[in-house]
Amino acid sequence: MRSIIRYLSLAAAAQSAIAVNLDVTSTDSIKSAAKTIAYGMMSYYKGNVTNTPETIGVLPAPLYWWEGGAMWGSMLDYYHFTGDDEYNKVVTQALLSQVGPDYDYMVPVHAKDEGNDDQAFWGFATMSAAEKDYPQPTVGNYSWVQLTENLWNTQVRRWDTSTCGGGLKWQIFTFNNGYDYKNSVSNGAFFQLSARLARFTGNQTYLDWAEKSFQWMKDVNLLDDDYHIYDGANDDKNCNDTNKVIWTYNGAIALYGSAILYNYTNGSSVWQERTSGLLNATANFFSPFDNSSNIMYEPACETVNTCNNDQFSFKAYLSRFMWATTLVAPWTAQSITTILTDTSKAAAQSCSGPSDGVTCGEHWYQGGYDGKYGVGQQMSALEAIQGLLIADSVPPLHSGQVHLLATTTTTTTTSATPTATAVATPTPTKKKKNLGGMNEPNSLMWSIPAIITVMMGMSDLALGMRI
Repeated sequence: MRSIIRYLSLAAAAQSAIAVNLDVTSTDSIKSAAKTIAYGMMSYYKGNVTNTPETIGVLPAPLYWWEGGAMWGSMLDYYHFTGDDEYNKVVTQALLSQVGPDYDYMVPVHAKDEGNDDQAFWGFATMSAAEKDYPQPTVGNYSWVQLTENLWNTQVRRWDTSTCGGGLKWQIFTFNNGYDYKNSVSNGAFFQLSARLARFTGNQTYLDWAEKSFQWMKDVNLLDDDYHIYDGANDDKNCNDTNKVIWTYNGAIALYGSAILYNYTNGSSVWQERTSGLLNATANFFSPFDNSSNIMYEPACETVNTCNNDQFSFKAYLSRFMWATTLVAPWTAQSITTILTDTSKAAAQSCSGPSDGVTCGEHWYQGGYDGKYGVGQQMSALEAIQGLLIADSVPPLHSGQVHLLATTTTTTTTSATPTATAVATPTPTKKKKNLGGMNEPNSLMWSIPAIITVMMGMSDLALGMRI
């Protein structure tokens, strides 16, 4: 009965609201705005209501498996920034529901829609749980970092040197559309997870693979000299036909991985330069018009209204990983905070849609709700707004700083030295996705705005050392 009363009271409060109210200078206001948006996002999730195995942890169609992992990552951020543990049991249940029979997020029932990139988004969530010292899981006696390592080990075994000199294919299984495509999100995600595991565990193997995967992206021109990251290339053409569409999340994923390695290497000039370059390249994702300075958008699809359900959420990961960069590379904090504060205000203004008056939209530069609603729009607004609290949060931890209550009965993976190049070829049925940001590739390109100038003095460099 209590839960019904609570639901009705929240619904009534939402009905009486006309928009999400956000004062970026008030912690209470930021938390209140985040709570409202998180509630709206979680309302799309039905798994904890039906409590059936098919629905736990995943979002309803037409949303795909990977976006569930992405959403739980956002909710881990929500708890970390706000301290509100209302959803923790749901988040934990969801993350553990998808571990798969080998505790590595290879889930047979999702073989038709699990690629390397999809799997990695669940890895982002489990890695975040480890770094945030989120209460350890009880399933399989694995810790969050061990689950992440298990996932990473499946991917490193799929590093494919038969074409393009290496790299991960987009798809894991031969029967899935896009198997002959090597894309930046799969390889960038592998790079970021390798970097974060290196920092967390101190294991050289992860650092070696982070450096190797980053260099590979440069070698095949998925990452250009100006640090713009392109969508991918066909490996049956030896990656000589780069698809030059640029998506926000590719730049974001690589930026945070680079910042992690800047931090882990105690301010390496190499990773400083790469972090700066990747940060500068994010200028492409802001200020679509003269009257929308510092407002984030998705250049490849948003202004022409062609974004799909996947792409509606991409801005969430740009906000998430830009905000996260400020903790591990503090010299970036001033420029990132300035930009994302303006973006958060615009995001909040978009959260004024019917019928509850606080539903979030897609086009933040329009100054209000635009009629485009869904999980991706809620998640994007949530990550932009809750990140305003990051300066007062605990930075990502190392293994020695967390409470590893879970113990595995199997050999841990941190000492592994994987060198395999085999590509998995199991047997189920077909899948869904098309190329290019989880959509069809196209030839769209655009002019690159002026880059952000990042200034760093010696005192700031000291702040960027390993924490």
